[in-house]
Amino acid sequence: MANHKSALKRVRSDEKKRDRNRYQHKTTRNAIRDIRKEENKEEASKSLSSVVSMIDKLAKNNIIHKNKAANLKASITKHVNAL
Repeated sequence: MANHKSALKRVRSDEKKRDRNRYQHKTTRNAIRDIRKEENKEEASKSLSSVVSMIDKLAKNNIIHKNKAANLKASITKHVNAL
């Protein structure tokens, strides 16, 4: 376990960041799942911009890789356009 005051603070802050990252990632995954289940094109295209924004934020903060973000955005955009 950490012995220095700064190391103990780092442990605490890392845990907070980890919780926040997990929450944002899970929320985005649920939004992607919902948009893939959507069968109404109007509803899907309304939520598409917010989901793409969520994916971009994850990639910007290095929660997911930028190529994974690009693949996800392409996949869901293709799905919405095919409806």
